[in-house]
Amino acid sequence: MSLIQALKWRYAVKRMNGQQVPQEKVNNILEAIRLSASSMGLQPYNILVVEDLELREKIKAVANNQPQITESSLLLIFAAWDNITPAHIEVFINNTAEVRGVSLESLDGFKNSLLGIAEKNTPEQSFQWAARQTYIAFGTAIAAAAIEQVDATPMEGFNAPALDELLNLKEKGLRSVTLLPLGYRDADNDWLVKMKKVRRDKDKLFIKLPA
Repeated sequence: MSLIQALKWRYAVKRMNGQQVPQEKVNNILEAIRLSASSMGLQPYNILVVEDLELREKIKAVANNQPQITESSLLLIFAAWDNITPAHIEVFINNTAEVRGVSLESLDGFKNSLLGIAEKNTPEQSFQWAARQTYIAFGTAIAAAAIEQVDATPMEGFNAPALDELLNLKEKGLRSVTLLPLGYRDADNDWLVKMKKVRRDKDKLFIKLPA
């Protein structure tokens, strides 16, 4: 299936049937997230993978009782770093040097640039930037799931502070941003399954410059 075909196939599934997603497909989706674009390659977020049904029941309670959370095969929680610290940058630079086989000294300019950005931002500004980066990975996950013909429901409708408290995310230096249940559509009970996808026409969406 091409990317365009996959995007035509996918929709925000409202009901899922509880069928398990094969581990190979889950692994492919997670790998796509890992390889997603990220400014400077920093990836200032973590993705929590929740399979446990009891925990998903608790999450559902702070997410407007959306049924996909427990009807899915698993739930991905995209959580941004609540601040970007020199320690984060140190780990990133060390990993870069190791993976690329270069000296730490050769990355001093890059490191100092990152430190300068981190130092000028407040923790809240750092979190907001990290959250925007998280959305890039989130979009990649949605497209990757579609390629695998795994249904996904992008969710912002949840009580983020309550979820953070439930999962002790503050202690992990994280704040939840979005949710993504993965599973398979319940065609008999999902009112949206037969609806046509509605998107703006190309001439209304794209603006070519100069006009």
